Amino acid sequence: MTRRSGWRKGEGSVFPAGTVGLPQRDRGWAAASAPVSRWRMTSDQAPVLWPFLVGSASPTGGALIGLDLQSGTAFYADPAGWVLDPGVRVANPNVFVFGKPGRGKSATVKALLLRLMPFGYRALVLGDPKDEYEPLCRALGVQPFRIGPGLPGRINPLSLGPHARGWMSLSAMEAKAQSAVIFGRWLTLIRALVGSQTVAGRPVPFGPTEEAVTAAALRTLTGYAAANTRLTEVTLPQLWQHLHQAPGQLVDECRYRSRRHFLDDTRLLRDTLGQLVTGTLAGLFDAPTSFTVDWAAPIQSLSLSALDGLGDQAIGTALLCLNSWGRGLRETAQPADLRVVVRDESWKQLRLGLDAVKAFDADLRLSRSTGDLQVAVAHKPSDLLTAGDSGSQAVAVAKDLLHLADIKILHGQDPAVADDLDRLLGLGPVTLDLVTRWAMAGVGRAVWCVGDRHHQVQTVLHPAERALTDTNQTLRNHRPAQS
Repeated sequence: MTRRSGWRKGEGSVFPAGTVGLPQRDRGWAAASAPVSRWRMTSDQAPVLWPFLVGSASPTGGALIGLDLQSGTAFYADPAGWVLDPGVRVANPNVFVFGKPGRGKSATVKALLLRLMPFGYRALVLGDPKDEYEPLCRALGVQPFRIGPGLPGRINPLSLGPHARGWMSLSAMEAKAQSAVIFGRWLTLIRALVGSQTVAGRPVPFGPTEEAVTAAALRTLTGYAAANTRLTEVTLPQLWQHLHQAPGQLVDECRYRSRRHFLDDTRLLRDTLGQLVTGTLAGLFDAPTSFTVDWAAPIQSLSLSALDGLGDQAIGTALLCLNSWGRGLRETAQPADLRVVVRDESWKQLRLGLDAVKAFDADLRLSRSTGDLQVAVAHKPSDLLTAGDSGSQAVAVAKDLLHLADIKILHGQDPAVADDLDRLLGLGPVTLDLVTRWAMAGVGRAVWCVGDRHHQVQTVLHPAERALTDTNQTLRNHRPAQS
C-alpha cells in the first residue's frame, strides 16, 4: 500500500495519524474524543430530541379508521377486541368522543359505525337531536323514527320490552330475578325524572319513602304483586293516576295511617310526575311505544330534532327516557346481537342532576353484560362538570364516568380548555399540544387514547362516506349565493 501523508499503515488496516492514537494495543482509533453525555427525560419529552422514535402501532384488527401518523401505519379500531387483548390495557369497550364543533366528531363516529358493520355490529342511535344520522340511515335503507310535539310517534320508557315474552314459562326464581332488573331500571328512571325537577332551586327529593311508594304502585299495576302469569305494560300517566287515586291496598302496603296521610305525604311526588305527563313533553312518553324496532336492520335511529325549540331541559329529559327504554331493549340481547349504541349530546342529560348522572352511569355499565359498544359524544370533558355545583356529588359521579370509558377520542379543542383537559384526563404536555394545535389544524384529526396508549390519527373518508358524514350541508343550504 502506498504511504500517504497523514496516514500510517499497520497490520492490514489504515489508521489516521494524529491525536486519535497509534495502531497498538490500547492505543487504537476512537470513534469520538468527547465523553458520552447522558440525558434523562419522560417518554413525552423524548420525541422532541429524537423525533423518529415512535410508539407502537395499534393491533391490526377491526375497523380501519385511517392513518396513525406517529407510527406511520394504518390505524384500526376494535374496542371489544382491545378488551380481550392482554397486550392492550383496556377494561371496557365504552368510548367517549370529545371535540369542538366542526372538528370531525360526527364523521369519525359514523365511519366507526359503518366499518364495524362487516364485523357483525349494528347501530342504535338513542336520540339524534340534530338529525345528523339521518343521511346515513337513508343510505342504509332505514327510516329514522321521529318523536316530537304533534307527531304520532310515542315511546314508553316503562316498556317491558323483550322481558314480556316468555314470562309464563319462567320459574318463580327466574321471574323474581327478572323483575328485580325491570323494576330496578324503572326506579332509576323515575328517580332521575323526579330529581330533574326543582323546587326553590333544589332538586325534588326521591328518598326511600318515595321509592317504596313508587315500587309498590308499579308492582300492582303490572300484576306482579298478584303473581300474574303475564305482566301488564304500564305508562307514566297510569302510574300518576294510581298514586292520585291512592287505593286502600297501596295505602296499607306503604304503612300510612290513612288515605289523607298518604296524599299529603306524596303530594310533591305526584305533582312532579304530573308535570312530566302534562308539561312540555306531553304526548311523547305517555303511551305504549308506537313502533317496533327491526333488529335485523343495520341501523336504527330516533330523531329528536322536533324538540329543538323546547330547550336543553326538554331534550335532556327525552334522552333520559330514550336511554332507559333502549337499555330495556338490550337487557336480554342474544350473544351474537352486537350493537354500537350512540348517545349524542349526552351532556344535556347529565345537566339534569345527580340521579340523571347515575342513570347514565348505569347505561354505560351495561356494556359489560351485553357486549354492546357504548359511544357517548360531547364537546369537551369539562361538560361533565355541569352536572352540579363544584364539589357536589353529581360532579364527583360525573368525573368517575370518564373511568367507565377506557377509550377516548379527542378531536381539536381551543387552547382555553387545555387546563381542563390536563386536569381531567392527565394527557401530558405533548398530547395536550396535539389536541389543541395539531388536531385544530385539520378536520378528522384526533388523539385516540386507548388505555395508556395515545395514537395520533387522521380519519380517512371515502368520497361516498364524506357525503354521508357532512354536517355542514345545512349551513351551505342557508348561505346566500355568492355574486
